[in-house]
Amino acid sequence: MLPFRRSWLFIAIFAGVDAALFIPAIAAFHQASEHWGSVNSLFDLVFAAFMSAWLLGWSVGLFLVSAVVLVLLFGREVVKFRPGELEIVLGLPGMGASAIYDVSMMRNLRHAEAPEKSGRSWRGSHLLFDYGANTVAFGSAISMDEASEMMRLLEAGVGQSIRVGKARPEELEERWEPGLEENPEALEQPGLSEPTKPLSLSSPSSIALISANLVPVVGTLFLGWKLSDVMVLYWAESAIIGFLTICKMIVIGRWFALLAVPFFLGHFGGFMVVHFLFIYAFFVEGVNSGGSFGGDLPAVGQMFIVLWPALAALFFSHAWSFVQNFLGRREYLGRSVRDQMGEPYSRIIFMHLVIIFGGGLALLLGAPEPVILLVIAVKIFVDLRAHLKEHEAK
Repeated sequence: MLPFRRSWLFIAIFAGVDAALFIPAIAAFHQASEHWGSVNSLFDLVFAAFMSAWLLGWSVGLFLVSAVVLVLLFGREVVKFRPGELEIVLGLPGMGASAIYDVSMMRNLRHAEAPEKSGRSWRGSHLLFDYGANTVAFGSAISMDEASEMMRLLEAGVGQSIRVGKARPEELEERWEPGLEENPEALEQPGLSEPTKPLSLSSPSSIALISANLVPVVGTLFLGWKLSDVMVLYWAESAIIGFLTICKMIVIGRWFALLAVPFFLGHFGGFMVVHFLFIYAFFVEGVNSGGSFGGDLPAVGQMFIVLWPALAALFFSHAWSFVQNFLGRREYLGRSVRDQMGEPYSRIIFMHLVIIFGGGLALLLGAPEPVILLVIAVKIFVDLRAHLKEHEAK
């Protein structure tokens, strides 16, 4: 276990921030609880769901600040080494975040003094090494004699000396693997980084996407679906995409998803509930009730029951693409949780544009079926284009 320097000034600052974050969290929890206990209309349901989503997103920041306070108060830093590997664990006794480093990629192990007013200033004198394009620091308040002894023990534990010098170009490009320094020609072999082929209109997932999007055409022409039904259907499809986005974030982020998923549910869930309120106000209540807004919950539930064949088709289409493309073609490689988190919002932007222009066309033309078919056609074009771009060769 390494020396762990504690700054009481930082502890006091973070503890104050933590206490301040608790105040709106308690108020939001109280409001959400009250509305969940008396849901009588769609508006009540939307408000309760929105406050719950807001609280969920807020709780991630609250959890992180609370974790920082606990680490500052009771945390420790542990270095574990075994032949060929170095592991650094930072956290509380019995739990924490760890990082494992390949010793053959470590360079320039050294003792340093942290600059003032920097992110490492709390460490004071510490150890650090270069790893690819990054610098990794560990330890705090370590004297020169202690550092020399630690470096000797570390090299003895991993079974080799830490090399000195600049990084190899392939290390900076993250293409290096252990043993390739003995066979650099292997870096150029196409099998190591062979790109996947781009999708086309004839790809199974593209066909599934087009077929699923044609179901609303059948509903419009033969089942009497209205523009409001199609708008609610597309809102539900955005919810399906949000669910699969969570699945992708779990695949990419693994343990990090424990924080990223609640944060995503907070802001995406808030957008979705407010988005549904707009759709219901403009296309359901606004059309069927002459502008009055009530939101009868049994009637809202009935809309989704009517739409279940199209919902099932859209879910199958997106799930098929997730399994065949994201998992089967290993598209998760090279993606970050942050990038994946932002993908569903392009759909929300499109839906808001549809609300504005589709509603305007419905008022001007006064004929619902042409407007619905136009919306479906535009949606198929946008979906297919986005699908092919998302799964293009990398």
